Amino acid sequence: MSVEAESLDCLLTRIRLLVFDFDGVFTDNMVYVSQDGVESVRCWRGDGLGLSRLREVGVDSLIISTEVNPVVSMRASKLRMACLQGIPDKAAAVRMACTERGIALGETAFIGNDINDIPAFEIVGLPISVADAHPEVAPLSLYRTCLPGGRGAVREVCDLVFEAKRRCSSEGVRHGRA
Repeated sequence: MSVEAESLDCLLTRIRLLVFDFDGVFTDNMVYVSQDGVESVRCWRGDGLGLSRLREVGVDSLIISTEVNPVVSMRASKLRMACLQGIPDKAAAVRMACTERGIALGETAFIGNDINDIPAFEIVGLPISVADAHPEVAPLSLYRTCLPGGRGAVREVCDLVFEAKRRCSSEGVRHGRA
């Protein structure tokens, strides 16, 4: 299912919370394992600037990961984001995060890539899949990124929300609503 540009813009301007899966969204879904068993992943550096822009327009962000991995904590800390790990039920975690922040589910976007993200997709106002999402996930999203996970998808979503909110704000000023 896809939304037309005007409808997407409307959805984007309502977003107050972006919730991200980690593996396959912030990363290219690959893992490097050393001979000592230490894992590392590859992330897109531009995501940090995108997330900073979100904060400028009052949008909160959160990472929810099924797996527990120190690399997720380290990346979230570097990006100044809240992070929940070891979460088997992402929909319940999204509900709780919204309740804690006083944000409606309809004002929330979830960005994911795999079948364990489907329950979260089903409850938010704007489900978003990355370009290389699992085939069962993509049809459930209202927006699919042009860029794959770990290669600019997070930044793409951040920029979409930022630009929509900035346009909305400048239109409000032009029409005397600011």
